[in-house]
Amino acid sequence: MSEMDLATFNFTGPLRPGKITPKRPVPATIARPDYADNADGRSPCEEADRGNKVKKWSGEELDKIREICKISREVLDIACAAAKPGVTTDEIDRIVHEATIARGCYPSPLNYYNFPKSVCTSVNEIICHGIPDSRELQEGDIVNLDVSCFKDGVHGDVNEMVFIGKPDADSLRLVHCTYECLYAAIKTVAPGNLYKHCGDAIEARASKSHCSVVRTYSGHGVGDKFHTAPTISHYANNKSPGIMQVGHVFTIEPMINLGTWQDVTWPDRWTSSTKDGKRSAQFEHSMVVTPNGVELLTDWADSVPYYQRQLAEWGIPLPTDGEVSS
Repeated sequence: MSEMDLATFNFTGPLRPGKITPKRPVPATIARPDYADNADGRSPCEEADRGNKVKKWSGEELDKIREICKISREVLDIACAAAKPGVTTDEIDRIVHEATIARGCYPSPLNYYNFPKSVCTSVNEIICHGIPDSRELQEGDIVNLDVSCFKDGVHGDVNEMVFIGKPDADSLRLVHCTYECLYAAIKTVAPGNLYKHCGDAIEARASKSHCSVVRTYSGHGVGDKFHTAPTISHYANNKSPGIMQVGHVFTIEPMINLGTWQDVTWPDRWTSSTKDGKRSAQFEHSMVVTPNGVELLTDWADSVPYYQRQLAEWGIPLPTDGEVSS
């Protein structure tokens, strides 16, 4: 972001961008997605695919997605453990980048439509697509870490929230509500169900905690393309088309705000902030529709999210407003 942008842009909250270091190199021996070396970061296979039907995954192809989702979860777990007061988001990017490369994978965000880093780090009022930089995480921050890895021709995608020190009451309410929103939507996933009903479940849960649902961004198909059909809107009464079928692989990733649902994009053309500067949170899983419902491909090893482990360590109970059992 230029000095002129810093001086003239109307930031809606207290967060300001730091300095961004150069893109980190990826060894030539690691297979790349089609956008990795494009000057404009465009993905020709995604652009050619728009409007096509949802692919059904099975057999060895689905096993490849299971494996890359498992790797993406491993890398995200490493990133969460590194997120502490005094650590820069650029340092988290280095950790994610190196952990991804060590597993023989390409970090999917890197150069995707010119995104300059290997992970998205969205702090406080940032809804999504925060660019790692020189700013140190501070006591009381909340941060979303969004990890995606590519190997054997397929992508995995997963994100979650981390408390940077003990949270205030609003941040606790927001983060727990967002987690519950994700699982409310997951409960709607089964063969024959409509994609648009995910948003109904999310908004119903968010309203119980007096939070709003971001409308600009959605869940999406994932596999041989980073983003593809279907589109899963997260708000109520949406128009997301399609019926869930066995073998459909996609993400659900609700973004929930303490204030208004509306967003503003920073001049870097990536960072999305809440319009009123209040805090935002997000959780994401990749999943596949099965004959009996759904298989989470990016679940925690013990099915316990990192923020809940943090709260247990601090002796802080979970909020009880409107809970949805996972």
